[in-house]
Amino acid sequence: MIVAGVDVGSLTAKAVIMKDNEIIASAVLRANPSPSQSAREVMDMALAQAGLSQGDIEFTVGTGYGRKQIDFVNLVESEIACHARGAVWNMPSVRSIIDIGGQDAKAARIDENGNVERYGYNDKCASGTGRFLEVMAEALDVPMEDMGDLDLQAKEDLSISNQCVVFAETEVISLVNKGYEVPDIAKALHKAMAGRVAALAKSIGVEEDIAFTGGVAKNKGLARALANALNMDLKFLDTDPQTNGALGAALMASQVMAEKKSA
Repeated sequence: MIVAGVDVGSLTAKAVIMKDNEIIASAVLRANPSPSQSAREVMDMALAQAGLSQGDIEFTVGTGYGRKQIDFVNLVESEIACHARGAVWNMPSVRSIIDIGGQDAKAARIDENGNVERYGYNDKCASGTGRFLEVMAEALDVPMEDMGDLDLQAKEDLSISNQCVVFAETEVISLVNKGYEVPDIAKALHKAMAGRVAALAKSIGVEEDIAFTGGVAKNKGLARALANALNMDLKFLDTDPQTNGALGAALMASQVMAEKKSA
């Protein structure tokens, strides 16, 4: 049984192909303005990696910001549901997830089967999202993927008082002009962002074990700041946290096929 999951977000597109409940290929690329084109390109990458063609895929589930525009999927599901399913498949002890995407942040409590019991999300403001980090990395003139390592080099405890991206960017530029070190500013940014996300997570009563998913979960400095803000440990999945939504979508595709074959 060969199935796939495709997750098209605002910043990246991800695809996972599974055969008999095992991952055989995955791919990630920077999304372009067309969700349908992004989905097709990332799926083609995964198919090439697996040595398959689209006709070999028995069922595909789409998820993410652009899920309704993917023209080759059989079913669409919410990002929260897919991230929950992927996290529990990775780590059965997980009972909560925190997912930070390009344009939103989400938190959910889940049961032992990966079903969502309660959730909350922030999609009204860029603070607490991947876009916030992207803008701040540009202001600091460093690659966004280096922000986590910079945080670990910090020596001074600074604070960023502004939640708004525009005002926070101005504050960061002011700190740079005053001569503060970039690692110290990066740590302050992570602390501010973690506070915003932790407030969201606490509002729904997250419980351990907590899985940190999404591409931003690769940022070690933010992960540490978020764990401190929650006063709870975060669990890291064995698979790429950035493809966790696509993995959950593929698992849902497997479930549909299994139910069809047993009917």
